[in-house]
Amino acid sequence: MGTPEFAVATLDALIKAKFNVVGVITAPDKPAGRGRNLNESAVKKYALAHDLTILQPTNLKDEQFITELKSLKANLQIVVAFRMLPKIVWQLPEFGTFNLHASLLPNYRGAAPINWAIINGETATGVTTFFIDEKIDTGNIILQEQVAIGKDEILGDLYNKLMTVGSSLVVKTVKQLEKGTVETIKQPEIEEKPAPKIFTETCKINWNDSLTNTYNLIRGLNPYPAAWTTLVNNNEEIKVKIFDVAPIIEEHSLKPGFIVTTKNEIKVAVPNGFIKIESLQLAGKKKMDSKSLLNGYTFQANSRMI
Repeated sequence: MGTPEFAVATLDALIKAKFNVVGVITAPDKPAGRGRNLNESAVKKYALAHDLTILQPTNLKDEQFITELKSLKANLQIVVAFRMLPKIVWQLPEFGTFNLHASLLPNYRGAAPINWAIINGETATGVTTFFIDEKIDTGNIILQEQVAIGKDEILGDLYNKLMTVGSSLVVKTVKQLEKGTVETIKQPEIEEKPAPKIFTETCKINWNDSLTNTYNLIRGLNPYPAAWTTLVNNNEEIKVKIFDVAPIIEEHSLKPGFIVTTKNEIKVAVPNGFIKIESLQLAGKKKMDSKSLLNGYTFQANSRMI
């Protein structure tokens, strides 16, 4: 059971490990783009290419879906980046239902564990397999594997790393279940570091924040959904997405958000230094590197980010 690219790696690993995948449950097709053509999930595309049985329920409690699910006669269900399951679904198979989560539980329960680990400046995170229960990401832990986070690592790179490590951990978990050697660990109820869903406001840069916090926010949202700010230039306000950046520790007397440019460089002042912008995207334009933008765009002397 899964939807995005992150879940495809696990499905592929299970197929290559010669497990009998009797069915794939994924999100319904959604209209996308200007033509509103139906867009298939990454998991569905993979399943179609490998001639796997596909179910796409809109309601996970629907009687017809439950009947179809039972008819697959699965003895184990594996969930990767899917929806919260009702009890009637997760308690169905003989060996239960386990989930792959991209954090070291109980830390970073929730929808955006990879983002928040970077935003909060963690130096390590990991992946966890656990049995699903009534609450979100609280079930008994089966296996975990720690993964280091580089000091300049961005979301996209860490996502790919955890996707690969996670798919291997799922295969290892299934093999242990098959042998009957699983020993679970009960999670503590305490939740010190949550990982709630990322909203537009979460992604807004506060240039009054510290250099470290601002840098971590930007890399924790790169490439998607991307940190953003408003550029005020010559009385014009433009929404700008910020992608690749570098932190510069430097004493200065400029107000936070003040922009300093050279022929090749864009820097934005923060209280204890600068954020050097290496790639960005102005509203209505393509993503580009700073040097390319500076070739055709003029920043006025008093331009700033707010």
